[in-house]
Amino acid sequence: MTATDATRITAGPWNDSTLSLEERVSALIAEMTTEEKVSQLYGVWVGASADGEDVAPHQHDMSEEIDLDNLLPTGLGQLTRPFGTAPVDPAVGAVALMRAQQRIASANRFGIPALAHEECLAGFATWGATAYPVPLSWGATFDPDLIREMGSRIGADMRSVGVHQGLAPVLDVVRDARWGRVEETIGEDPYLVGTTATAYIQGVESTGVVATLKHFVGYSASRAGRNLAPVAVGRRELADVLLPPFEMAIRESGVRSVMNAYTDLDGVPTAADESLLTELLRKVWGFDGTVVADYFSIAFLRDLHHSVADYTAAAEAALRAGIDVELPTVKTFGAAFVRAIEEGTVDVALVDRALRRVLVQKGQLGLLDADWSPVPSALGSQGDAPEDVRGTVDLDSVGNRDLARRIAEQAVVLVRNDGVLPLAEPRTVALIGPTAEDPLAVLGCYSFPAHVGVRHPEIPWGIELPTLREALEEEFADAAFVVEHGTSIDGGERDGFDAAVSAAREADVVILALGDRAGLFGRGTSGEGCDAASLDLPGAQAQLLEAVLDTGTPTVVTLLSGRPYALGRAATDAAAIVQTFFPGEEGTRAIAGVLSGRVNPSGRLPVSIPKDPGAQPSTYLASPLARRTEVSNIDPTAAFPFGHGIGYTTFEWDGVSSSGDSLATDGSVSVSITVANTGSRAGAEVVQLYLHDPVTSVVQPVRRLIAYRRLTLQPGERVRASFTVPADLTSFTGIAGDRIVEPGELALEFGRSSADIVASVPMTVTGDTRVLDHTRRLHAEVTVSGE
Repeated sequence: MTATDATRITAGPWNDSTLSLEERVSALIAEMTTEEKVSQLYGVWVGASADGEDVAPHQHDMSEEIDLDNLLPTGLGQLTRPFGTAPVDPAVGAVALMRAQQRIASANRFGIPALAHEECLAGFATWGATAYPVPLSWGATFDPDLIREMGSRIGADMRSVGVHQGLAPVLDVVRDARWGRVEETIGEDPYLVGTTATAYIQGVESTGVVATLKHFVGYSASRAGRNLAPVAVGRRELADVLLPPFEMAIRESGVRSVMNAYTDLDGVPTAADESLLTELLRKVWGFDGTVVADYFSIAFLRDLHHSVADYTAAAEAALRAGIDVELPTVKTFGAAFVRAIEEGTVDVALVDRALRRVLVQKGQLGLLDADWSPVPSALGSQGDAPEDVRGTVDLDSVGNRDLARRIAEQAVVLVRNDGVLPLAEPRTVALIGPTAEDPLAVLGCYSFPAHVGVRHPEIPWGIELPTLREALEEEFADAAFVVEHGTSIDGGERDGFDAAVSAAREADVVILALGDRAGLFGRGTSGEGCDAASLDLPGAQAQLLEAVLDTGTPTVVTLLSGRPYALGRAATDAAAIVQTFFPGEEGTRAIAGVLSGRVNPSGRLPVSIPKDPGAQPSTYLASPLARRTEVSNIDPTAAFPFGHGIGYTTFEWDGVSSSGDSLATDGSVSVSITVANTGSRAGAEVVQLYLHDPVTSVVQPVRRLIAYRRLTLQPGERVRASFTVPADLTSFTGIAGDRIVEPGELALEFGRSSADIVASVPMTVTGDTRVLDHTRRLHAEVTVSGE
């Protein structure tokens, strides 16, 4: 029997909220035909472009016309990006989604609506919604509480217009800064990534919206930093660097969905890797939500990985591995796959397993309830006439913008300052560089204007995006600005150098605005598919930098980029260096505030700034032989290390103490330090606690972050920061593949950065080697008290 032959069931046990969700779902599955079951396991992407201007890899190859009239009678699992595919007024989009849901629910026998998902990497990716700083800026704040607040605002905005799931955050740990998606990551340290991402998820999930961990796992470790390239990492790098952020989030955030990575790990495509998606994720870590396929990744098993012969085999391999939902649209879960199930060549139990997870999640979202309504809260009782509701939904509220400003201000990293900053009422300012007047210079590739808006030049951005010039002229109202671009971001032109140099020579100070253009698949210098051959500044920007420095005018190098770049002699010769990572719609005002001194910069580098543009891949998580040695002519030492950042006040660290000089393999120890603001203005210091284990049975990084705390202190204020460190935090993956705590000597180090260690507390770990499991402790307990 097909769904179209069956009688519509107006109500059933699955609608009865007095029953347990498991009972409701079991009753529903028992009534479903094979077509109806499979229909709940895929999404549909209405309006997706097939013109080659892709926003997903191989979109133009994979997109097909969808006959909704033929598709909907069997039901539909998900709606893909109803707001994020083309510019639409938020209220009008909410009406369109409401009507689509009415159509979907009324077309299938059980009245089940679809789950609507959207991108939300740096804000709800739709027209008119707040564009927050990108995740690399989240990492620069070292402030999970602030990021949790952002997550809750993003989730609330999505829920208000009828969206159920957000495809964020990215938990990939940076392993090679040439990778185009560095801007989407939180940094190069797994603990910073894990704590920040967990906070974001908690914020999103607190609103009832399903957050999605991605990309599970290894995507950022692709060879040569190339998008979708193979990944060849050892089991220790996998277990000790790449997996911990996901593990932390699964255990602590309440996340309800995971997305697989595109890549293959040592030859096994992640989309077909049962050891990851089922054995580890579900059986070891206990995850009970849904696993959704990254866009087209199931089809890629045939088309890119060549690990299966046809799409039906791809669908079976993905389901067997543990994927539950095919996104963004039906490709491998179509009619041929249904026939294979009905003919017995594919085990229906695989479908039922995934279906149960999907329906449980829909039940949690209220989509199976008898009183489900398609009307989102943002519409209320306004009606459903598009012209009547247009302009009534505000996704860029005053509160949102204020939060975007606070994050942007905390994320600005003052990397170098010879005393020129803050600027003291400059008379003439030469504002030079390709990002000086570019409104999109503050946005990452998953912001709506950069992701979709650039394809619709006839439509306004939908949000206010002040350029750096506009922000600076507002901040320094009495200064005279001379603006010269000098060159474009990546065109390599030098015909504007003479005018730029002339402007620099005549000015009191130069603000040199350099950086990236976010884009997709080669249409930018940063973003998905915009990988870099080296960490030289794009185009002729490095040569422009040299020419401006040669003038001798004090130069403030100001970067709006998606990744760190080697800055040549600017690391020693520039008067100041200000690093921002696509700081969002309030980003230029945050930069202006730092330059004027209105904002005291407090950001810290979430990724190292390289000295040598070709010394990649390298991060601060380096073993002795991964650092500078006498047997290689390549020096991977960073110009500015992970965790580095300065401000406009001074801090004194002293009074280091510990609760003992030994630590049992099953015990804990407390270490403390006093931090005092000895300057004349309020400011923030980030106390970073590192582990240095000089002798281990397997090679380890020289130093790794195990805890941190951001402290905001008034002038003269002193606080005592104490870290109670469980021995579990010293663990690593040993020779046998188990996670172990090993006896021996180590040091707990207080640092201003990974290369600026203020105090080291030697410690002896005593007792027998201890094997840990997934229930190990993940954090030090941190307390702060006044003195």
